[in-house]
Amino acid sequence: MTLAQPDPGGPVPARTASLRGALATTACMETLQVGYLHAVAAASGCSLAQPFPDNGIDWHVSHGAPGHAVDDEVTIKVQLKCTYQIGPRPPGASFGFTLDNAHLVKLARTPVAVHKILVVMLVPRTQEDWLWADQDRLELRHCCYWINLAGHEVTGRRRTNVRIPTTRIFDDRALCEIMTRVGAGGRP
Repeated sequence: MTLAQPDPGGPVPARTASLRGALATTACMETLQVGYLHAVAAASGCSLAQPFPDNGIDWHVSHGAPGHAVDDEVTIKVQLKCTYQIGPRPPGASFGFTLDNAHLVKLARTPVAVHKILVVMLVPRTQEDWLWADQDRLELRHCCYWINLAGHEVTGRRRTNVRIPTTRIFDDRALCEIMTRVGAGGRP
């Protein structure tokens, strides 16, 4: 397959929405958050599996390490969500995110054999601001945050607002710490 290369002497095309495909923005948001999860899993030495059908859980993340006390490999379940309705660097100790009650009940169930976390990605409103690449880095914007909702109560009629701590940034270090706690028999 031959790929066309940009003309080295020509102008750099502007980053415009008109060059983007017609896929729905929400579908693109789902794809972006999966890419974020893959990057975090790769950097933390974890493997990923996608259940089929997903039945309300998007991914299983597994981490093998000789230091785990409960098994040589531990797994958590991850539900991904993405929104542009909350800006970058939310002020305060937490931000609100609304879940359908049926989904919250699934994530809040306790006790469980395999722990679950919710990972919420905040993205800019326009797709052209979601990522930037140069020779030194690939920058995904803005950020993912995580929470273990085990034991969380349903408070709304159809939907419940949960508070996501702004200190719980979901990155490779956070995932390794989560897996270390689970590997010791604890909670995420």
